[in-house]
Amino acid sequence: MASSKHTTAGGFPIAIGALGGTIVGLIVRQPSIGFLAGLALGTLIAVAIWLKER
Repeated sequence: MASSKHTTAGGFPIAIGALGGTIVGLIVRQPSIGFLAGLALGTLIAVAIWLKER
């Protein structure tokens, strides 16, 4: 039986962080660093959402 508790998806901030970081990285000519920074920021946001929902 499915739980009636609604949860927030944490993958969205990870994806947006990776894409946004890559775009910003392309602007400053460092796409790899931008991707990694965006991925890290998105992961931190996803973990914060997970901890809040827990």
